[in-house]
Amino acid sequence: MLTAVKALLATSAALATLWPALAQAAPITVADPGYATAQGTAYVVKALLEDQLGKEVQAVKAGSVPVIWEALNRNAGEIDIWTDVWLPNQQALVGQYAGEGGKVKLAANSYAGTQGYCTTKATADKHDIRSVFDLSDPAKAAVFSADGKGKGRIWIGAAGWLSTNIETVRARDYGFADFFELQTTDEAVATADLDAAVKAGTGWIGYCYGPHQNFARYELAVLEEPAHDAANWTFVEPSDPNWLEKSSIKSAYKDAEIHIAYSRSLAESAPEVAAILEKVTFTTDAVSRLAFAIAVEGKAPDDAAREWLAANPDVVAGWLGN
Repeated sequence: MLTAVKALLATSAALATLWPALAQAAPITVADPGYATAQGTAYVVKALLEDQLGKEVQAVKAGSVPVIWEALNRNAGEIDIWTDVWLPNQQALVGQYAGEGGKVKLAANSYAGTQGYCTTKATADKHDIRSVFDLSDPAKAAVFSADGKGKGRIWIGAAGWLSTNIETVRARDYGFADFFELQTTDEAVATADLDAAVKAGTGWIGYCYGPHQNFARYELAVLEEPAHDAANWTFVEPSDPNWLEKSSIKSAYKDAEIHIAYSRSLAESAPEVAAILEKVTFTTDAVSRLAFAIAVEGKAPDDAAREWLAANPDVVAGWLGN
């Protein structure tokens, strides 16, 4: 009996010693929300941690952005890393989960996200369309009509996007709403329309944001706008029945800052990972090209990421502090 007890105690002690190692062996998880720009950055981080630190990393199919933040904040390993934090778009979530009492850390580094109006460079050059104010010229608006004579068509975003409501205000306040049909369709439909216009040499114009694969796929021209001015940017949420009347926007978007977020539990269990995440940053063009490889060329996100890492050794060395 004594021998059995000693054996049991020895086994328990061994398990107790082994348990921290087992706990640390759980894979690191990075959110994959399914769209190409965020997949590009997520899989670069995944490959970086696997190849440089020997970590086991899993990309986890994720739901909406609020769901991703909730999973990060639980610190339960469901999602440890989220690479597509747009500020100010996700500011409320950052305040809730990465502020005082939150369980998420926001990396200091960021790169720029841009929003505005795009047409093709060929159309801009042919019809001298350079500024958002050119769209209130009926003759130039007609360039984007079905027959070249009537109202133009401009894509202002997909239904349910916050930016689509903002674009409704901007179309009115920039003075071109009366000369255009304001189209709200899925982004895939808008991209198909853009592709058809490029091939046919006809006009297309719409809301655009970067990074995005279309900047790598087509020659796009971004229309000039007045610089962002907080004094000329008042947007009231559509929950107010009079939101449109109360809103007024007469300047460009402020450039977004795109950050990486990660769980505090990851920072505690793997500080070397957190140290790298604090150094990782991208450029808008780099992410657009990653998204192009995934969305247009059809490469698996992991393959696109590893190819990008191999082609940018100096960037990787900077992230690693070499």
